[in-house]
Amino acid sequence: MNMQNLMAQAQKMQKEIQKKQEEIYKTEYEGMSGSVKILINGKKEILNIKIDKSIIHDEEDIEALEDMIKIALSDAFNKVEKDMNSKLGTYARGLNGLI
Repeated sequence: MNMQNLMAQAQKMQKEIQKKQEEIYKTEYEGMSGSVKILINGKKEILNIKIDKSIIHDEEDIEALEDMIKIALSDAFNKVEKDMNSKLGTYARGLNGLI
């Protein structure tokens, strides 16, 4: 394989990676924990937080709510990572982890 073909393949792969990254960035992921739902995008930016207000009765509920928010965020972030690995993992394996 000559250098021009190699460069052309690398450019093609780079465009495919960028396309998949943009797709992931535009995708919305929902994390849930109990009465808390958090919506983030593929850039891991928080888009929305929904809390079932019926769960708050006293100050102890606030501590539980804070824990649910952490769990819901973690759930959403894990979904982004899983999607990224699913869509970009092929490229990473092909480049021996260089991306």
